[in-house]
Amino acid sequence: MFTGIIETLGLVTNLKQDGTNVHFTIKSAISNDLKIDQSVAHNGVCLTVVKLDDETHTVTAIQETLEKSNLASLQIGRCVNLERCMQPTGRLDGHIVQGHVDQTAVCVKREELNGSWEYRFKYDTSAGNVTVEKGSVCVNGISLTVVNSTTDEFSVFIIPYTFEHTNLHEVAPGDTVNVEFDIIGKYVARLMNR
Repeated sequence: MFTGIIETLGLVTNLKQDGTNVHFTIKSAISNDLKIDQSVAHNGVCLTVVKLDDETHTVTAIQETLEKSNLASLQIGRCVNLERCMQPTGRLDGHIVQGHVDQTAVCVKREELNGSWEYRFKYDTSAGNVTVEKGSVCVNGISLTVVNSTTDEFSVFIIPYTFEHTNLHEVAPGDTVNVEFDIIGKYVARLMNR
């Protein structure tokens, strides 16, 4: 379980194809503190640490993960949002995030608003996912509040701290992001469809 509060940015330093899997090597400020088998969210995707080296850690993404997330488009030199799993004694500053990306969305708008930024994302509704205004959504692992919600789009506002300390500053219209919809909303939507 995660909170959607990003701890640090990691830099992709190596990619290695292994059959249908991809091994990502990431350099970050928390890599030296990690352990083998530890779960870490990378752009909101829960991945297991499989190797540790000096200031880097390596994780493996399987084909299903690559198909449902934006990890397949990562390249060497790109940043990823990192968050270690929630400790049961800590505060839940964001919302309950599982690290299981539901699908991707495309950024269709990024506008600076004199001190904040508005992002609008469009997603495929065939999976039955929904957002609600003032509800929670996780974008690239970041816990955010939905400002506007339509059938297949939602927008969020970003404060300067989040813009500077996550990889949202790299996201522009046309880019793909990972989205995990609110777990409570998913259960309610499932019950309503029964």
